[in-house]
Amino acid sequence: MELDSRKKRILQAIVNEYIDTIEPVSSGSLTKKYGLDCSSATVRNDMAELEKEGFLEKTHTSSGRIPSSKGYRFYVDKLLREKNLTLNEIQYINSKLKNRVDEMEELTKIATNTISEVTHYTTVSIEPNAGKQRIQEIKFVLLGSRMLMAIILTETGTIKETIIKFDRDINAEQVETLNIIFNNKLKGQYLSLINEPIEQYIMNEMTYRVDVIKPIINQITKLINEESNLYLKGANRALDNPEFKTGDLAKRFLGLLDRRDFIEDLLDNDEDFNVYIGNEENGLKDLSIVTFKNIVAGKDLGTIGIIGPTRMDYSKVISVLKYINKELNKGLGDGKEGNNSGE
Repeated sequence: MELDSRKKRILQAIVNEYIDTIEPVSSGSLTKKYGLDCSSATVRNDMAELEKEGFLEKTHTSSGRIPSSKGYRFYVDKLLREKNLTLNEIQYINSKLKNRVDEMEELTKIATNTISEVTHYTTVSIEPNAGKQRIQEIKFVLLGSRMLMAIILTETGTIKETIIKFDRDINAEQVETLNIIFNNKLKGQYLSLINEPIEQYIMNEMTYRVDVIKPIINQITKLINEESNLYLKGANRALDNPEFKTGDLAKRFLGLLDRRDFIEDLLDNDEDFNVYIGNEENGLKDLSIVTFKNIVAGKDLGTIGIIGPTRMDYSKVISVLKYINKELNKGLGDGKEGNNSGE
């Protein structure tokens, strides 16, 4: 539904005021503080219409209004303006990002920690879906006459390794053949291509037993399909928000953190950016999650999610996410690891 310009300004002012004060908003406070160029009676009438249309709710304890889930949704999609970060916030972020890291996947953890510290919300991150990562190299190392280690390095710097056991002996020459054939076929391809057609191809290429190839394919497939690496930071920070002083929402929030599969499903999508506004239907009543795909130097390092009350400072969260991603890309755009201080 489209709103006229005055109702948009009123709704935007109500959301901003409620985020700042967590107090139901009255028409009088809006006209005094936000310079709406109309009378308190006009604002009051528009607020009543916004409530009727589902953008606002009236609390039982006050004559003022608060945003509904629908109101927050409209605000995020149509009215949100990014905030300028303070000099202290910029300096703090840059100090956290300038540290050298050995693997690119560590960048997402650094970003996750920093976002939680600056926004004071709980932050989670998940590595890219294993099947969607390209293989940079596969290395097989003989650990014993019947034991092999497979090491897979992806383009994002993720390293996956697994031990494979055999019922019969294998030798160094066979292992070297495995290295050549697997890399020739799979280097630069997606991990999800390691499946039965690849198994058949490799068995056709090799001159020895099926019982060497079968355990390798099975173990690597298991490795690819294992649980994603979900990283969480600042679980207690959200509890500092006034909404969590009542046990009901705090309990739902802590219950959400235990729903690993639910969080992974929200984060594991192809969208660069998304905001999930809490309501009864999506299982996030009075909670919201902002997700952001962390693409650095053209590589997908996974998705970061910020969890907080529906009265989240969306403008601040989105500004911090974008600034951190910009700084990471600035530091790695020339292929160098680490990051220099920003402007």
